[in-house]
Amino acid sequence: MFSALRSVQLAARRTASMSTSSAGSKSLTIGLIPADGIGREVIPAARQVLEALASDVMPARLSFVDLDAGFEYFQKHGVALPEQTLAALKGDCDGALFGAVSSPSHKVAGYSSPIVGLRKKMDLYANVRPVISGAAATASGEKRAIDMLIIRENTECLYIKEEELHEGPDGKYAVAKRRISEFASRRAGEMAFSMALQRDRMRQQVAASERTWKARPKVTIVHKSNVLSVTDGLWRETVRGVYAGNAEYREGVDVEEQLVDSMVYRMFREPEAFDVVVAPNMYGDIISDGAAALVGSLGLVPSANVGDSFVVGEPVHGSAPDIAGKNIANPIAAIRSAAMLLERTGYASAALAIYRAVDKVLEAGQIRTPDLGGKSTTSDVTEAVCRLL
Repeated sequence: MFSALRSVQLAARRTASMSTSSAGSKSLTIGLIPADGIGREVIPAARQVLEALASDVMPARLSFVDLDAGFEYFQKHGVALPEQTLAALKGDCDGALFGAVSSPSHKVAGYSSPIVGLRKKMDLYANVRPVISGAAATASGEKRAIDMLIIRENTECLYIKEEELHEGPDGKYAVAKRRISEFASRRAGEMAFSMALQRDRMRQQVAASERTWKARPKVTIVHKSNVLSVTDGLWRETVRGVYAGNAEYREGVDVEEQLVDSMVYRMFREPEAFDVVVAPNMYGDIISDGAAALVGSLGLVPSANVGDSFVVGEPVHGSAPDIAGKNIANPIAAIRSAAMLLERTGYASAALAIYRAVDKVLEAGQIRTPDLGGKSTTSDVTEAVCRLL
């Protein structure tokens, strides 16, 4: 069961064009952007795991570039995503890892989220988040066969951050602009349907009894076009158009739609009913964070911000300032995000070695951070994973 599940996980998150170009090189340079809070603990943990990889599974020479970003950097320097960081990513790095950001909940003059800016400036148009049940229990403690891939459009929606505050006769009111384009929606749709087929091809290589998802590949399009008929209507029509215009998708993939509110309800009631889910930026953000509860903790769930020529691995969790500096943050999401980065740059064997080591640590159940009910430290978990590589 383990190998079948993981091979599907590997296939679901691989970008062939990036893999071909990067795997042929003898070195891999990774930008490290810890940013805020526990990011400064989990990104070094991920680096430690990468450096522990044996040469037979990781043939490339790894090098790292330490880079700045974050709200704390903004407070000191007046900019959250410095140009030198962007220049280094574009000129020196094959991929990057981003830790976490402590973006304030109130408006701060001159500040904009560095991870949002990074996605836009590097054209990382999709956030890919696997949600797979394994060693971790679901939110209810029940073991359920979950093998879901959430693809979140990453560049627009309400996250373009065009907001205005006005004075009216009845007091202040705020307006936020929401952008949905055919271009961005089409790219997200293409990724969803192509990954659904890719996952299915890998599943066919193992016995049906060993597969978590046993049905035909399926893409669920999330929207709220019954209310937001223009913006979500365009999203829905464009993603459906990707499906309608490709014979391979029509023949090989089932498609369904879910209103975002019913999607959340169904995801918690029957998460095993979903294969690939594709959603606009904000809906995808909410759904994917919620889905982490199905497999135990935000500290377990990785993600990758993906473009055509660059990838940034990013743990799903936030900066967790309440536990920052205490050496108790769960590093597994960051470690798995590093593995996703390796997959997308062509080093699937190295990624698989990391996944196996992480899963063995979780299955043993002896070394767990407090978010999983244990008393182990960040260092304990990291060292346990390294010992298995």
